[in-house]
Amino acid sequence: MRQFDVLIMGSGLAGMTIALKLADKLKVGLVTKRALRDGGSGWAQGGIAAVLDDADSIELHIRDTFVAGAGLCDAKATRFIIENSRDAIDWLIEMGVPFTRDDSGDTNYHGYHLTREGGHSHRRIIHAADATGAAVIDTLAKKVAAHPGITVLEDHIALDLITGRKLGLDDDRCWGAYVYDKTNDRVETFVAGHTVLATGGAGKVYLYTTNPDVATGDGIAMGWRAGCSVSNMEFIQFHPTCLYHPHAKSFLITEAVRGEGGILKLPDGTRFMPQHDERAELAPRDVVARAIDFEMKKGGYDCVYLDISYKPASFIKEHFPNIYQRCLELGIDITREPIPVVPAAHYTCGGLVVDLSGRTDVAGLYAVGEAACTGLHGANRLASNSLLECMVIGKATAEDILATPPDTIPNVPEWDESQVTDPDEEVVIAHNWDELRRFMWDYVGIVRTNKRLERALHRIELLQHEINDYYTNFRVGNDLIELRNLVTTAQLIVQSAMARKESRGLHYSRDYPGMLPEATPTVLKP
Repeated sequence: MRQFDVLIMGSGLAGMTIALKLADKLKVGLVTKRALRDGGSGWAQGGIAAVLDDADSIELHIRDTFVAGAGLCDAKATRFIIENSRDAIDWLIEMGVPFTRDDSGDTNYHGYHLTREGGHSHRRIIHAADATGAAVIDTLAKKVAAHPGITVLEDHIALDLITGRKLGLDDDRCWGAYVYDKTNDRVETFVAGHTVLATGGAGKVYLYTTNPDVATGDGIAMGWRAGCSVSNMEFIQFHPTCLYHPHAKSFLITEAVRGEGGILKLPDGTRFMPQHDERAELAPRDVVARAIDFEMKKGGYDCVYLDISYKPASFIKEHFPNIYQRCLELGIDITREPIPVVPAAHYTCGGLVVDLSGRTDVAGLYAVGEAACTGLHGANRLASNSLLECMVIGKATAEDILATPPDTIPNVPEWDESQVTDPDEEVVIAHNWDELRRFMWDYVGIVRTNKRLERALHRIELLQHEINDYYTNFRVGNDLIELRNLVTTAQLIVQSAMARKESRGLHYSRDYPGMLPEATPTVLKP
């Protein structure tokens, strides 16, 4: 058994922010499924949205967020996060993040270049070329690894939260988690006065996704099992432009390519976005993804094309060096030809219900980042608002933890696996994993119907029975833990989608194509 003041699950921007803001005063344990830098935040390309230019304003950023979120954004959360955006960026600059500089024009912040993305009325995206997430995570990871107050536990995956209810106590407070050590193949007991879920999203519940392999909805599923409410899980953002190539696994083509003039075309070269929305390529992601999906199904195309080759080659190489290099490796010269793209599951807008300090329904348990739902994203996340949310709510969470002395930690039993045996057939896990991701893509994708959702829920219930039986009788491993969490998360997505009798934002139903006059969140309680 190991004890920490604060136990954080997840090493993306949310987890690292909280760890760094607490480690001078508290003993922090940072659990990460793979290596420290392997979370989803490092995959972010475009940048971070913030009100930095004097010509911009908090009110404009709030308005853009509400428009993209189809009116479902929580007003209080949206204002709080955007009002604190400049402080968050200044903190990253202070940490040493190498944002792209540009002293040539007016569209900059203290010499840093600002770009524009779909849904934004102003240039307000500060970025590090086209690999912002990697630049931010690399910078913070060095500080996390060097800090004596932070114990980094790589190749560990949380199995379940330890709560008073599970211990047979009167209170239902969270006291840490049982964590599987992949290297030593054993379950360890980590106790803490405060526990944080910063585990990211659930993109791997779908067959095609821009997310890393670790995005299996772990925090959402664990929080749900521990007694947390979830909200708005039906709103899964499909990024319109994922590179379409047999050897390009989950490679995203950033929103900023369209922000800087990229044009979407059919295979015959016809531009199609103006026929779908007056904002054309700069429409919010849900609009663009549905338009691409419509054109692909209408024409029977495998993909569409994003063309920025009419821009000078020097401009493309300067603004999108990583995309240029990756495409070139695959035989695509984006300075001379368009990029083949398809939509792919990208971001989980819903999650565990939290307040503006990251607190969940369960005392002692916090959730931050993509695993949480503050209400900022509403029915559709505005581009580059996600990393901002990680930092602002992460800071508020750290402040709340420092202001809330924990109670005495009770006696917690070690993990008991005396009644289970080694798995007999691992193929069961592999088969169920593949089946889940395929029917979620077919039935709970960009366009939904009642019949598709009913079919998906029926299959989920069958899988849950098999997986729970497997979990009860055999020793756990990484794949079983992730599959169990994915199935739980899939059920929450489908049940939320079935509860929404309208089309709004990312949730589009053929049975309910209209939008209801009042925007209300979907909340599921255990």
